[in-house]
Amino acid sequence: MPIYTYRCENCGVQFDRQQHFDDPVLKKCPECGKLSLRKVYLPVGIVFKGSGFYATDHRSPSGQSSSRENGKPKAKESASAETKSASTEE
Repeated sequence: MPIYTYRCENCGVQFDRQQHFDDPVLKKCPECGKLSLRKVYLPVGIVFKGSGFYATDHRSPSGQSSSRENGKPKAKESASAETKSASTEE
């Protein structure tokens, strides 16, 4: 069962209440008795556990992008390959 936080707009009291999803929303303040309760929506903290969710997924072992993208060598590698082939031809 979820826990909901309520705050009275009249007297400012704030409290938590455990309710079922199909329970009616509280409207009457337990302190002042007026119909001025509103649900408070608080930010939820997110905790990522483990060694990482992207470091090992679809990446090279070193964490760098692969030397070839779409089957084509990078410009730096193709230039060095051309230099090597030119020096071996002489």
